[in-house]
Amino acid sequence: MTSNRRTRARALFLVVLAVALCATIPATAAAQSESQVSGTVVVEEGETVDELEAFAGTVVVEGTVTGDVSVVAGNVRIDGDVGGDLEAASGSVTIAGSVDGDVEAAAGNVELVEGATVGGDLSAGAGSIAIDGSIDGNVAAGADTIRLGDEAAIAGDLRYGGDLVGNTDAVAGEIREDTSVGVDLTPTVQPIASWLFSLYVLGMNLLLGAALLALFPRFSDGVAGRVANDPLRTGVVGVGALVGVPILLIAIAITVVGIPLSFLGGLGFALAIWIGIVYGRYAIAAWLLSAVGVENRWLALVAGLVAGALVVQIPYLGNPINLVVLLLGLGALARGLYGHWHTHRERDRESSAGVRSDEPVTD
Repeated sequence: MTSNRRTRARALFLVVLAVALCATIPATAAAQSESQVSGTVVVEEGETVDELEAFAGTVVVEGTVTGDVSVVAGNVRIDGDVGGDLEAASGSVTIAGSVDGDVEAAAGNVELVEGATVGGDLSAGAGSIAIDGSIDGNVAAGADTIRLGDEAAIAGDLRYGGDLVGNTDAVAGEIREDTSVGVDLTPTVQPIASWLFSLYVLGMNLLLGAALLALFPRFSDGVAGRVANDPLRTGVVGVGALVGVPILLIAIAITVVGIPLSFLGGLGFALAIWIGIVYGRYAIAAWLLSAVGVENRWLALVAGLVAGALVVQIPYLGNPINLVVLLLGLGALARGLYGHWHTHRERDRESSAGVRSDEPVTD
């Protein structure tokens, strides 16, 4: 009975893990009004949705949205058609298709590429704004640099704050400098978007970590032990894996036959890096908790992942610290997998030797 319960529990965690992994795959918008939270949200070419509201790492519209698009994302790209207005708070906003209504954007960079069209007004606050498409309404732009390309066409007036460069003949109406225009909302919006996305990533990491601890408790304890007992050697192995595996995959991809293997290996390596980050944060937290006499793997998982999510937000220091944690986790994972493989290999050898010793000797 106990064995059956463990089997059912592991099966349940595998299903949950599969759902979590699917959540990291680009999500496709449904045929009606859509509200999504995902790593990537895509309206596919040939697909039509009524409206789109999304919070994601990346939002791409290749098909048609007949209504409005409202998004908070790391990157927003409109290659298809938007029948209503576009409101975006993002690291970058690129319009290469058409927006029939107004565009309001707060972003690091806003770009309207050649051939793109905006049927209404454009209001943008950004670090830089580049306009090479056509705008039927007025433009209010505030940025360090506003560049008008050779193919730009603005039917209405242009009010700007910042440095205006390029083809000013593209403006049919009045051009007027106004320092109050386009207050850059990026310093306010980007931290909020960053923290929200960090919460999403934290949830995914907790789900993966819970599955690893439940499915492989002894292996997970071994990972934590390797980081605590031999961090230098574990980190060196992590460096070797992080550098060596991509080189090996490139070498395999040189041959035509090896391209599919290299692709599958790349997916596996990406998963290993994700697991390495989770294991690294868990292992360091388990090590620190054990130093004060607390032995609880679930507490270590939650504490490690929450602390890791906070540390990566620290300017300048966050990314280097996260890299060290990754190297420790990846190295411990690699050592654990090698040890597991080596143990099974020795058992197979002993088993084979035992079978041969029992065989009758014949002339």
